[in-house]
Amino acid sequence: MESKRRTVAELVTERWGDHRPGLWCEGRILTHHQVAASAAARAALLGDLLPPGAEPHVGVLLDNTPEYPMWLGAASLAGAAVAGINPTRRGPELARDILHTECRVLITERAHLPLLGGLELPGVRVLVTDTDSYADLLAPYEGTKPDASGATPDDRLLLLFTSGSTGAPKAAICTQGRLAAAGQSLVDHFGIRPGDTHYICMPMFHGNAVIADWAPALAAGAGIALRRRFSASGFLADVRACGATYFTYVGRAVQYILATPARPDDRDNPLRLGFGTEAGVVDAGAFERRFGVRLVEGYGSSEGGAAIQRTPDTPPGAVGRAAPRDDLAVVDPGTRAECPPAAFTDDGRLLNGSEAIGELVNRGPNPFEGYWRNPAAEAARKRDNWYWTGDLFYRDTAGFLYFAGRTDDRLRVDSENLAAAMIENILARYEEAAAVAVYAVPDPVAGDQVMATLSLHSGTFDPLAFAEFLLEQPDLGTKMAPRFVRIVKHMPVTATNKIHRVALRREGFRCPEPVWWRPPGEAAYRPLREADVADLLGQYRDRGREELLTR
Repeated sequence: MESKRRTVAELVTERWGDHRPGLWCEGRILTHHQVAASAAARAALLGDLLPPGAEPHVGVLLDNTPEYPMWLGAASLAGAAVAGINPTRRGPELARDILHTECRVLITERAHLPLLGGLELPGVRVLVTDTDSYADLLAPYEGTKPDASGATPDDRLLLLFTSGSTGAPKAAICTQGRLAAAGQSLVDHFGIRPGDTHYICMPMFHGNAVIADWAPALAAGAGIALRRRFSASGFLADVRACGATYFTYVGRAVQYILATPARPDDRDNPLRLGFGTEAGVVDAGAFERRFGVRLVEGYGSSEGGAAIQRTPDTPPGAVGRAAPRDDLAVVDPGTRAECPPAAFTDDGRLLNGSEAIGELVNRGPNPFEGYWRNPAAEAARKRDNWYWTGDLFYRDTAGFLYFAGRTDDRLRVDSENLAAAMIENILARYEEAAAVAVYAVPDPVAGDQVMATLSLHSGTFDPLAFAEFLLEQPDLGTKMAPRFVRIVKHMPVTATNKIHRVALRREGFRCPEPVWWRPPGEAAYRPLREADVADLLGQYRDRGREELLTR
């Protein structure tokens, strides 16, 4: 018999009367009861602020402060939805996000008020949390008891913006039922206990922090500790201070922590588990050796259309197998035929990436709940009754799935399809590499060429040593070696600590940092000089491909 679907509002209400410590932030400690009471007060306020007939949507433009989870709880109790607003967006783009999601109330703080200067936000009421007027507005509602009776599992709770790498960000819908179920699934999978503390250092406008960190803590009755913004140097001190046992990460966060100076007592910490994406096998191993903490790479998206579960027998480098409810396949997007299984060397390196890598699809029922006011994007995501993830994977003969990047990170070099993530995994073995990004730049004649951006431990690029390293890699295909290598002090990243590939691709080899290259027919890398750039641009112009350089 199927269990009753729960709501997030019920989970919030269950913390009423729970006087254990429930939230840590910047030296302040609140009990679970205080957090639930604060959510109830804000829900009551919201009920009086929303105009009749308006979509019950609240924009939240905050750093990770106690107000963020309080407003998530408030929205659940009020049957409303939170649109997490990315503070790295600017001007018309920021206004577009707020207006597109039809937010009639915007919650922010004084630090972010300059972002709103000059924006036209008709019909949007702005509340500034760290002001006396906000406290006065809330005062009449203090003491309100949370009531979950009006919430249903099908109520919208989150409008989660995607990265927007291929146009305006899409707002993925997540209901109370889906978020509560996702939280409980992680509780069951990782054995999360009421006495645990979840360290939330990833931004809460992003699905990782809410779905993979806050939701399981709420479902288990565990505490949370908030870091206003991620800090690699403050990471270990934070987890020790609040007794954190679990954290999530995305992008380069793990790499930044590893870049901090090692100390003899690094393993003296309460962490039991880290859960996230894009740490990579090399960095995950280094993290466990240094801190004694296992990192589990997961797979899931804000849309929720496909899930992969890790099991104890998952091989190194694999994410896991399809969740029991999913019918996942790796297919060729053109033919829809399943790709052949991966073939590996004895030491686990992929041999047939060109044939084995394809797009991950879910051919069965899935919980994708659509995008807000974007039917075209919904149709592209669900085609022919399949859910298309937009992610590249390969599968071994035992059914384990390996992440190989985004579909828009695929390169086509001399008619051969390559996945940027596969090349990155190889280049990450280079002992001088602190961070690696691989992406396509247009070839002057046809297709793409491989470009890599490297951040180096020493800061000095040795072209001979790098070329020798490439020759030593048995799984580096003949088309995979970078044509261009850009050297940066710090890898450009987005607000969620993911490499800013859009900016890297847009700049290509015309960038302020040094670029090394291998001219066609040459084996050695040499500096790319102004005369080389001028000659290359001439080749693009001659073949009518110059406009491709700015896409």
